[in-house]
Amino acid sequence: MLRIGRNLNLRLNLPGKLIEFQGVHSRCLATAPQVARKGEEVEKKPSSALKESHSFTMNLFRGTLDTSQVFPYPQVLNEDQTDTVKMFIDPTSKFFEEVNDPAKNDAIEKVPPEAMDALWELGAFSLQVPTDFGGLGLNNTQYARLVEIVGSHDLGVGITLGAHQSIGFKGILLFGTPEQKAKYLPRVSTGKDVAAFCLTEPSSGSDAGSIRSRAVLSPDGKHYILNGSKIWISNGGIAEIMTVFAQTPVLDEKTGKERDKVTGFIVERSFGGVTSGPPEKKMGIKASNTAEIFYEDVKIPVENVLGGVGQGFKVAMNILNNGRFGMAACLAGTMRAVTKKAVDHATTRLQFGSRIDSFGTIQEKLARMSTLQYVTESLAYMISGNMDNGCTDYHLEAAISKVFASESAWTVTDEAIQILGGMGFMKECGLERVMRDLRIFRIFEGTNDILRLFVALTGIQYAGAHLRELQKAFKNPTANLGLIFGEATKRAIRSVGFSSPPSLAEHVHPNLVPSAALAAKSIEAFGHTIETTLIKYGRGIVDEQFVLNRLASAAIDTYTMIVVLSRATLSLQRGLPSAHQEELMTKLWCSEASERVAQNLGAVQSSRVLENFSNLSAIAKNVCENGGLTHINPLNF
Repeated sequence: MLRIGRNLNLRLNLPGKLIEFQGVHSRCLATAPQVARKGEEVEKKPSSALKESHSFTMNLFRGTLDTSQVFPYPQVLNEDQTDTVKMFIDPTSKFFEEVNDPAKNDAIEKVPPEAMDALWELGAFSLQVPTDFGGLGLNNTQYARLVEIVGSHDLGVGITLGAHQSIGFKGILLFGTPEQKAKYLPRVSTGKDVAAFCLTEPSSGSDAGSIRSRAVLSPDGKHYILNGSKIWISNGGIAEIMTVFAQTPVLDEKTGKERDKVTGFIVERSFGGVTSGPPEKKMGIKASNTAEIFYEDVKIPVENVLGGVGQGFKVAMNILNNGRFGMAACLAGTMRAVTKKAVDHATTRLQFGSRIDSFGTIQEKLARMSTLQYVTESLAYMISGNMDNGCTDYHLEAAISKVFASESAWTVTDEAIQILGGMGFMKECGLERVMRDLRIFRIFEGTNDILRLFVALTGIQYAGAHLRELQKAFKNPTANLGLIFGEATKRAIRSVGFSSPPSLAEHVHPNLVPSAALAAKSIEAFGHTIETTLIKYGRGIVDEQFVLNRLASAAIDTYTMIVVLSRATLSLQRGLPSAHQEELMTKLWCSEASERVAQNLGAVQSSRVLENFSNLSAIAKNVCENGGLTHINPLNF
């Protein structure tokens, strides 16, 4: 018998409102389903939000396999596009070798004027602006390749460039009217006007809904009057053109009442009333200008509304979802450079009469560093390639790429320092600067903690929609026998142990079939765990962050397995020189990642682990109530 009672009666919109997450440098908005605050009206999402998705990760939460966006590995550049991006590689590398000095930039805490001018001349500030507006007109895959080069040399410069184009004026590219594009894109391309993305405020961290900056329409209806402030804005002290988000009164057509909703604006410093604080003193990316911005009675023409009044969350979400893959590309470059430095040392350093690269401990570090870089790089070009192919369901994959890349880059750099020993700890080596620069990447553009919840909750919402679909089917069983019996058969087979994982064998190279079987097993186990988790917690799942974090980690490991299987298959089929090495790394990754998936999925159903979660919660509460650690020194004084 198909048990449907509790597991189908979920009404899992979670509910249907979006929460926006912010963080440092305003490079960090993300969206995730959220239960409305107490007393807050739930805004229902349109039914179109529940449409079928071709996202691999979204379908993973249903325990189904959709390979349309993962196999084959995307190859989107034609010969002309390849030649175009190659044409810029040498000048870009030459800039970093002959003009830019990352150690100097770090010391003086800015990118000097001569370096900025050289970057403008290269076209580095307008990589994806259409050529009609003075840009280079690169697609996402071409952009990823050049960003990777930047990341291998100077992350401070990378943030300056990224804050300008990945988010600063990206909203104009995505949502701008023809008039807005014609007016502003030439200025950010050839006019040397730096752009910034302005969202984070003193009173709002991960909850962007609490922003207080406010823009009110003038009596004559020609301007919005903006007042407020923003903090930790990359390029904040040097930007002339800003994408600014503020609360605006919007008339609700259904109720006839006004309510505040966030709206995006294009703001020029020259409008007047815009001032900046001094550059912030930071742990890393010191060359990147970061400052507070103040808006006092700033008059914004109504034609500078971006994406529609009250549509600010949608605008910001799309800007950041669209640009996250660039972080993976950038940090793949960082990891490549850092690993090269570690290899150079390991193959020349003698200890106990042998080169240290002959020692198993060092070999394990280098192998894992290489593998983490390979996975990150594969993520970057998988997602950029999907975007260039016209895919729109990539927001979970983009979030995964950001989380994975930022954590992997930190691990790889830490291990590189360890391999170099005392030399790695010295400032002259340069790795300590890279490590300081890297620390921010786990915070901005959505903290990794928030993005994990985003991945888990968004996927669960999609799975819950499927359960609601079944619930509706049972109201009219005669008309829905196919759906009901299909689901019943699937569950019955699984319950008696006769089910088999979805097959990936036809998608991968024969050498990788055993590794693909591990990934397929993870997919099946994941879907089953999501279903049982929904049955157990229902709506309450939104409050189970210990559980959600483990589900997100399992999703990340599963998606990354699929990505490297796809890339390595392409390399093996083409007989690339690196194919054997890619095969080895893919086998290693799938073996260990599948074990982590099993461990994380097992944890959310283990009474012992759930008790550990309760203990963790209790310990944290005691520490907070005490204002610090509760235990005293062993000497008892």
